[in-house]
Amino acid sequence: MKCVISVLGKDRSGIVAAVSTALAECGANIDDISQTILDDIFSMTMLTTLDTAVADFNTVQEKLEAVGENLGVQVIIQREDVFQYMYKI
Repeated sequence: MKCVISVLGKDRSGIVAAVSTALAECGANIDDISQTILDDIFSMTMLTTLDTAVADFNTVQEKLEAVGENLGVQVIIQREDVFQYMYKI
């Protein structure tokens, strides 16, 4: 299952590592990644493929929410098809 993950918050070290580690523990693959820092604001978007045999969408979502709380950043995961439909007008 393809998913889009967005991370936004105050910049600090370890954000990419923590999110990537959580995804690896869930058997997910990072297909593409883009990140930037604007002043002191960290922004990252990832396109990932989840291995639902290892961890389903809800499990990955809960794990990423916990990572976000721990880091003090917002982490949002959306199914790619839902993401695509949201922006079709």
